[in-house]
Amino acid sequence: MTALRLPLILMLAGVLGLAGCSVHQPVSLYQLDSGSPVQPAQSTGMAVLLGPVTVADYLQRETLLQRQPDGSLQASTDGRWAGSLSSDIDQLLLRQVAGHLDSQRVVLAPATLGFSPDVQVLLTITRLDSGEKQPAILDAQWRLIDRRGQVRDNRIVHLQEQHAGTTAAQVQAQGVLLQRLAEQLSVALKPLANQPPIAEAPRKPAAAKPAAPAAEQDKQPKIPMAAPIRTDMEVFRF
Repeated sequence: MTALRLPLILMLAGVLGLAGCSVHQPVSLYQLDSGSPVQPAQSTGMAVLLGPVTVADYLQRETLLQRQPDGSLQASTDGRWAGSLSSDIDQLLLRQVAGHLDSQRVVLAPATLGFSPDVQVLLTITRLDSGEKQPAILDAQWRLIDRRGQVRDNRIVHLQEQHAGTTAAQVQAQGVLLQRLAEQLSVALKPLANQPPIAEAPRKPAAAKPAAPAAEQDKQPKIPMAAPIRTDMEVFRF
């Protein structure tokens, strides 16, 4: 009886060991490809406030989603984002836009006290995903607000990039889409670099006090002027 139980115990141990290995299988972590942005040299270049950058709710998670042929999304089993995807997007766009504009004065919202931007970029990303057999797709919209608070440009963008199908290739393709978005955004920003300064409103002169009407002037008591009388002493009579 003991001899029969021993092979059974060994078989169960092997099955449990294999199950444990499958559960603890390492998962790859991914970050967006930032490309090779040019390091900006101008410290007095165009001042741009980048953001707020709004990312679709379904992207605000560590799970790397896969687009299926029927349009549905499924969590990837072999990879996830290494941290916050929203932060990755912010940093990629910041470096790309700063490089294209050659300006060290590109900052993420909210701006620090005293920073006065030439343009503010309001950006919304509504889609950024891909699948093993689906291309990487980016849908976004931006609005450019000048220093007077006027909307100078409003654009809806749809970009698409093919890839080799692996998870790594998909992540790389999504990074390429964001690089292309930053390039198009920079082209739209450059014409707004030479805005005329905002003129200060002229000060209104102080209003002159209106003269009293003639009727009121007649009512006011008149003080007689002193007239000297020549005597031994000079006396003034009022």
